[in-house]
Amino acid sequence: MNFQNQIDFLKNLQKNNNKEWMDANRKWYKEVRDDYIGWLDMMNIKLAAIDDEYYDTPGKKGINRINNNLMFHPNKPIYKDHFGAGLDKRPNTGDFYVEIGIERSMFAGGLWRPDPKRLRSIRDAIDYDGEELQKILNKKSFRKTFGGLYEDAKLTNAPKGFSNNHPHIDLLRNKTFAVAMEFSSQEALNGNIDKKLISVYKEMLPFRRYLNQAVTV
Repeated sequence: MNFQNQIDFLKNLQKNNNKEWMDANRKWYKEVRDDYIGWLDMMNIKLAAIDDEYYDTPGKKGINRINNNLMFHPNKPIYKDHFGAGLDKRPNTGDFYVEIGIERSMFAGGLWRPDPKRLRSIRDAIDYDGEELQKILNKKSFRKTFGGLYEDAKLTNAPKGFSNNHPHIDLLRNKTFAVAMEFSSQEALNGNIDKKLISVYKEMLPFRRYLNQAVTV
C-alpha cells in the first residue's frame, strides 16, 4: 500500500475541496482508492486468520464514501480529509474502524451513539454483568492502548429504569460505547502499520465482543 500517495492526494484534495478538482483528478482518486481497497482486502484475510468469529468484509464492502454527508452537516467541506473503512462488519453490530488521514489516523471500534433499542440492550448487559465490561476496560494493556471509553455526551442522571446508586452507574450514563487509538499518519509510512492494526484489533476484541453479544442476544 502506497500510503504516501494516499496522503499526497488527500492534501491536494483539501487545498482544492471542490467537485471540479475531483473531476479533473478522478484517475488519481481511483488509483488511490483501489490501492486502499487492496490493502483492506489483505487485512481482511489476516484478521480472519486470527479470529474464528471474524465476519468477512472485503475492501469494497468496508470502505466508506469520501464525500461528507452535507444533508446533516451542511457546513462541512464536500470531501473528507481521510479514507475510512470498517472491517469485521457484521450487520447491526460494531465494526473495527480504520482511518488514514492527512495528519491524524486511527483504529477504533464499538458503537457510536447506538439507537435506543441497542443502547438499552447494552445497559441491560451492564446491569447483568457489568463487572465483565469493567474488567476489560481496566486491563492495563487496554488502558495503555485506548485510555478508556471514547469521551462523548453522557446522561446527567441514571437512565430510565436504573438507580443512581447502581454499582456501574458511570458506565450506564454513557451514550456512546466505543474506544479509539489515534496515531500520526507518518506512522502509516514506516512499514509497521499492518502489525499495529493486528495488535490493536486483538486488544479491542474482548470489548467489541461484549458489546456485540449485548446487541444481538
